[in-house]
This record gives sequence, C-alpha cells and structure tokens, in this order.
Amino acid sequence: MCLLSTVTSGAVYGVRSHLIQVEVDISQGLPCFQIVGLPGSEVREARERVKVALKNAGVRLPPVCINVNLSPADLPKNGTMFDLPVAVGIMIALGKLGQESVEGTLLLGELGLSGELKPVRGVLPIAREGARQGVRRCIVPAGNAWEGALIGEMESVGVRNVKEAVALLAGEAVLSPVPDGEDGEPGKLSVCGDGKRSGEALVPAGGAAGCVTASVEEIQKEEQLDFAQINGQQALKRAAEVAAAGFHNLLIIGAPGSGKTMLARRIPSILPPLTREESLEVSAIYSICGLLQSAGSLRTTRPFLNPHHTITGQALAGGGRIPAPGVISLAHRGVLFLDELPEFKRDTLDILRQPLEDKRVQIARSSGTYVYPANFMLVGAMNPCPCGFYPDRERCRCTPFEVKRYLSRVSGPILDRMDICVEAMPMAFADMTSGRREESSAQVRERVMAARKRQERRFAGAGFPFNADMGAGDVARYCALGQKELRYMERMFATLRLSARAYHRILKVARTIADLDDSDRIGEMHLAEAICYRQSDRKYWS
Repeated sequence: MCLLSTVTSGAVYGVRSHLIQVEVDISQGLPCFQIVGLPGSEVREARERVKVALKNAGVRLPPVCINVNLSPADLPKNGTMFDLPVAVGIMIALGKLGQESVEGTLLLGELGLSGELKPVRGVLPIAREGARQGVRRCIVPAGNAWEGALIGEMESVGVRNVKEAVALLAGEAVLSPVPDGEDGEPGKLSVCGDGKRSGEALVPAGGAAGCVTASVEEIQKEEQLDFAQINGQQALKRAAEVAAAGFHNLLIIGAPGSGKTMLARRIPSILPPLTREESLEVSAIYSICGLLQSAGSLRTTRPFLNPHHTITGQALAGGGRIPAPGVISLAHRGVLFLDELPEFKRDTLDILRQPLEDKRVQIARSSGTYVYPANFMLVGAMNPCPCGFYPDRERCRCTPFEVKRYLSRVSGPILDRMDICVEAMPMAFADMTSGRREESSAQVRERVMAARKRQERRFAGAGFPFNADMGAGDVARYCALGQKELRYMERMFATLRLSARAYHRILKVARTIADLDDSDRIGEMHLAEAICYRQSDRKYWS
C-alpha cells in the first residue's frame, strides 16, 4: 500500500485556468473520507460519488481514514471535475496503480454512481494550461476527448468509465476509435483488457476521422445570410462595412420594417474568420459555459449574440454564486446585437459602459475576483419613438414628451460610446422591385479584410488589432492630420460642440474609412464621412 499519492487535475477561475494537485493520503484509524482545500459543495459531494462508483467498479474501500487535499489550498474549488482524479488517487494510495502511471498526465471527469464518466465544463482552457506547463497527456470523459485534442501539444484520451481509466493507466488498454454507429458519438475510445496493443490508435492531426488526437476545426453550419439579400439601403450597408472594418460600435435608428435587424444579422457575414488564437480564446469561454459540447467542434466563426430585452444585468455581465461568463463575454471577438435598444432596462444597458471601454468584465465575490474578456462589437437597433415613425408627423402620433422619454432610455454615456450612428430610411418601392443585383457579403468582406490587413501592419507590436481599440495617445500617433484637415476639424469641433471623446471617435472612424480607401493619410473627405456618422444621434437627442 502506497498510502500517499498525487494526481494532476485542473480548475477554472474566470477564464484563467490553474493546475490542481489532488493529494490522497490513507491512514489507519476511524473510517472517514474528507476533502480539504476550499472545496465547494459539488466537490464535497464527490466523496459519495467516488465511494459508490469504485464499489460498482469492483473496488471495495477498506475501513481506513482517507484524506484528500486539493492544492493550492487557498484557491476555491468548484465543479465536478475532481471525481476522476480523486478516484485514481485512491487507487494509487491503495497500491492498485503505480504513482508513475499518472506522471505527466492530467485527469478530469465527473463520476456517476455506476462508474461511468460524464462530460464536464472547461476542459479546453484547462488542457491549454496543462500543455503550457509541460503536461503531455490528458484523460477525460469520452464526450470531452475532442476538446483536449484541440491542443496540438497534448495527447487526449477519452474513456467512458472508471474501469477504462484504470486499465489505461495500468497499461492494459488497447485504444481504438469507436465506430460512428456504436455509441452514436465518434471519437470515443474502447478499452479491452488483454494487455496488448493491437496497433497504434492515436494518430497525428489530419489522420483517421474520429480519432481524438486529430485536429478538430470544422466550420460551423449556420444559416446563410448575405448582404445581397438586402435591396437598396446603400448608406446603411456602407456604415456596416466601416463598422466591420474597424470593429466600431454601430447604432441603427429607423422606422419599423426599414431593414435594421435584417442588416444587423448579416454583419457577421462580412467579418473575417477567427484566427487560430482567437478561435481557441472564444472556444475556451464556450467550454467554461458548457456550450462547446453541443457544437462538437472548435468555433471558427465570430459569435453573434442577440439577447432579449428582458435579460437581467447578471445574465448580461455574468456572475452568480459561482461566477460564470455572461452574454457579453460569449460575444467576445464577435457581435453583440441589442434589438429594440430602448426596451432594455436603463440600468442593464449601463452595465455595458465599463466593458465597452476596458474590453473586460470584472466581478468581485467573497471568494475572489473573476475577470472575463469582453472585446465585442456592439450593434444596436431602435425605433425613434414608441410608434416608430417619428419625425414623420403624418404617421407619428407621439407627443414630444413621449418621444423624449422614449429616447432618454438610452443614456448619454452609452450613446457616446457608439462610434457610428446611422439612420435607416424607409424602403422605396423602386429599390424593392428594381431587380438590381446587390453586392454580396463576400465582396464586402474582401474590402474589410484588406482594411484589417492594413491595421495589422500598423499596430504590429502595439497590443491591439483594430482602429476602434486606440486610446487617446494612440489616436495622436496613428491619426495625425495635415494642416488642412486640422482646420476643418477645428471648425467642426466648434460648430457641432463635440466632446473630446466624440472628437477621438471621429478620428478613429476616419482612420478606418481611409484604410478602406487604401490611403495612408486621413483626408478631409474621410473626416466628413466620419462626422456624418455622428449626425443621426444629434438629430434625435438634441
């Protein structure tokens, strides 16, 4: 009997992952089973799950004192992912496995009472941290095996129950992909106890389909939405193109049926695909929320979140007893679309103020501070009044007080953070029936990606990728104006009574417009177009 064992596992705090050492000690004395190291309620309940799972797997625990320590002990532990490492640690301490069998191995998984292993959340970010610290193999539930396989430096093995995990660690397992029809889930590994390896089951990336060590990066199947489906609205399309090129926040104001929502839903179609690093970053957030398992692959398209206006502040920003990412973090590197913007509670909208500036959400709890990324493109759509037809007085019957009260639901600070504000004009009959071939999303995306390339070269080593991310100092450096342009902006600053923030946002949008024109310098026409994108809000909120 070894009496003492150590198994490597992991936990997630916010979006940061930490490796946790599960230390198990078995000693003589009154029979007990206790877990220390700031365990949450789910972790404390692991005692019953592990005891019954081992019993049903044919392992009877002797009447001994079992002490489990989760190190480092000053970090709170939550979730059910410690069940498997605790069970394996007990097996090592009882002498049924050798300590060397878990060297360089990360174990995660929730145990059912029958000994089966159930999928858990957060495998992807924990596996990334493990690979960074030199772990070269992870043993996880079969449903999570493909998540671990996304990390190229790590071998990922999926097992279906604790018996398979023990047989694998003891070297008695033969690994082979399960056929698609056997369990309904390709990528699971079968284990047999003949003690021989009948062939190499783990293949490099690009190998046999269904092998969990292959690189999993499939394009998600989403509804095909294209700019070519929108007739007319050229000014609206141009504003969306500028917003996508510089990752600027966009507000669309217009009457019902003018195409606001239709255009907003098609903005992801003109955004460039996620880079490999961005894809892992976004997929890690979805893994923590348990949303990556249903997707079945790494996210390669930019997120598009469209919450209902009844959403609570906690659901939007994240939090809870055990903090979890909210909608704005799920929209990281993508689009957060708020339709019918004034219908959202004002205090809920004001939660966005800090994330829009800091590109992150910070949640403080007694157990610690949790930070979630929130670098998203905010797109809002709204009617100009309760009935939707202001300022057309032939159709609008709202009183000035009703219009003012309706618009005041969007606070000044939120409005000031919208780089582009554009008006959606009512559709003309000629535009709907002309039969003219509209520009496709692919054509627009080519120009957007060309502008993005210019930004990549400009901001190389600056720590941010987009024009919208520039601070005041960066604007002075990258948006320098000539004398003619300076005089023009001086007149506009006085005439329009711009704030310093509005002035900087105009320069950032003008820089994006110049990038779309493949111009190294910002011209007067670029500034004029950028200023036009600040006029619609003045029209309604003046």
